[in-house]
Amino acid sequence: MKRFIGFIKKEFYHIFRDRRSLFILFGMPIAQIMLFGFAITNEINNVDIAILDHSKDVSTLEIINKISASKYFSINQFIEKESDIESIFQKGKVKAVLNFEKDFSKNLIKNNKVTIQIITDATDPNTANTISNYVNAILIQYQKELNKEIKIAYQIVPRTRMVYNPELKSVYMFVPGVMTIILMLVSAMMTSISITREKELGTMEILLVSPLKPIQVIVGKVFPYIFLSIINAIVIVMLSIFIFKMPIQGSLFLLALESVLFIITALALGILISTISATQQTAMMISLMGLMLPVILLSGFIFPISSMPLPLQIISNIIPAKWFIIIIKGIMLKGVGIQFIWKETLILIGMTIFFIGLSVKKYKIRLE
Repeated sequence: MKRFIGFIKKEFYHIFRDRRSLFILFGMPIAQIMLFGFAITNEINNVDIAILDHSKDVSTLEIINKISASKYFSINQFIEKESDIESIFQKGKVKAVLNFEKDFSKNLIKNNKVTIQIITDATDPNTANTISNYVNAILIQYQKELNKEIKIAYQIVPRTRMVYNPELKSVYMFVPGVMTIILMLVSAMMTSISITREKELGTMEILLVSPLKPIQVIVGKVFPYIFLSIINAIVIVMLSIFIFKMPIQGSLFLLALESVLFIITALALGILISTISATQQTAMMISLMGLMLPVILLSGFIFPISSMPLPLQIISNIIPAKWFIIIIKGIMLKGVGIQFIWKETLILIGMTIFFIGLSVKKYKIRLE
């Protein structure tokens, strides 16, 4: 046990003496935040929405058909009562709900004025604001078509309510995404480089024949990054609470468990990368090209996955960061419990087992 603890201390010394590692640990997150500011786009396509139609008359049908015919929206489902709105938002099935008032056509003819409530999921404020603007544009166009046929102008007044992020603070979107990227960066990339360094220098064979067991060598190599990743996660959450005033609606304990699970998943992926990399440069390139770009582009952090081409939507399902962002947004912003994120949790567990299984198989082949 003393040898194992000494080995872990040695790994910490290696990390803090390596300027490249320190730059990746502390410099890259700042650079990423700067880049994200220039990369964000408000364009949406095929966003899933739900309809709550209390009237179900000719006018509401025409508006629904116009919205459905646009390339921006896809009607996911029709709901019957307002109590179902929060449930479908928590499940993450839709990004917006259109709530038509009762006697819509009757009130439009009688009072020349009706109301449509646009309820959006503001965990992603840019998308929520864009959805609201697009729906308003469709309603304005419909209103102009009505006013061509009559002398008295009808008015349709949309009322928008943003849930989970009423002030549309962009930090509510950045914090979960940056936390995911930093955990993936520290856990996967640094782990793969650390193990590959030993292989490149020829010291891995020496470590494997030392008094330490092979499993202790691997655990000793990754333990510092587990510790650093947990510290990073705590710092990000503390900054979000005390600096950015971001509320944590869900359980901190559940958030901690899910974060540790994602860290372990990323570590397992880093170990897997190390098995196929002969040099640190190779491990770095695989991590950057194979992990960082997909995490940024295909995880749903910046760009809505529903707006991407179908092949990219399918590829996004194999990226652990996608599922962790869904989990962390659900816990931090929506306040959901495990009953709403158990599928994503099981997917992360399955990915962890898969990565560890492949890594063990590869290392056994190399040892033989």
